[in-house]
Formats: sequence, structure tokens, C-alpha cells
Amino acid sequence: MYLETSEKTIAKGNKEVFEFLSDLKNFEILMPDNIDKFEVLSEDRFLFALKGMPEIVLERKSQTEFSQLVLGAASEKLPFTLTADISDKDGSETDVKLSFEGKFNAMMAMMIKSPITNFIGALSENLSKI
Repeated sequence: MYLETSEKTIAKGNKEVFEFLSDLKNFEILMPDNIDKFEVLSEDRFLFALKGMPEIVLERKSQTEFSQLVLGAASEKLPFTLTADISDKDGSETDVKLSFEGKFNAMMAMMIKSPITNFIGALSENLSKI
């Protein structure tokens, strides 16, 4: 299953946006309003839970300085990645596109498509808080 948001333009340079996203504690600011729990576990891991959903631990999988950050599920039960692609526009503005990719059976994909779409949409909208 692959989902992506449209590009969101942020009035900051790509270095500033990348550094904000690289500090995983800042994801608490980006979380949707229905966040139930958020906890930084280490420099490369955080846990979050949305109301009515199980806790999920995300960890940094890879990053390319100033252009991409890839987070992934720490558990193999739900294998997925959340990628932020960061593109410099003109030094003072940056485009960010979020994408979600997971390997799920058809039944699971059908059940989680709507909540995941809403989740990454909320993260994208909240990027304006950077």
C-alpha cells in the first residue's frame, strides 16, 4: 500500500526544515489533535498512540541531509515506512511531501487506509507549525 500527501510549502529553508524533522521530539508538534500518547524513547525512536489505536514505535531508518528523512515501524508486525521528501524551492521556501508505504494483506490495507490517510494528512497540514 502506498499513500502520499500533496507537497506542502513551508516558509523556511530546507536546512531548517530538515533539522526540525530530524529532531524526533518535534513530531509531537506535528501529531493530529487526537493524539493520546507521545514519548521519545531515544534519539532515533519515539512512540505514539492515537485515540482508539494501538501504540506504534517509529524509528529513524535513514536520512539524506537536507532532502529526506525515512522513519519506519520498529515492529515487524506492521512493516511500513513514513518518508519526508524535502525540496528546496529558493532558499527561503521548502516543499515537503510525506509518503507512507507498507506491506499489508488486502484486508488489513482496507481497514487502515482511511486512518493512515488522515494521519499523514494531519502531519502534512501541521508542517506549517515549523
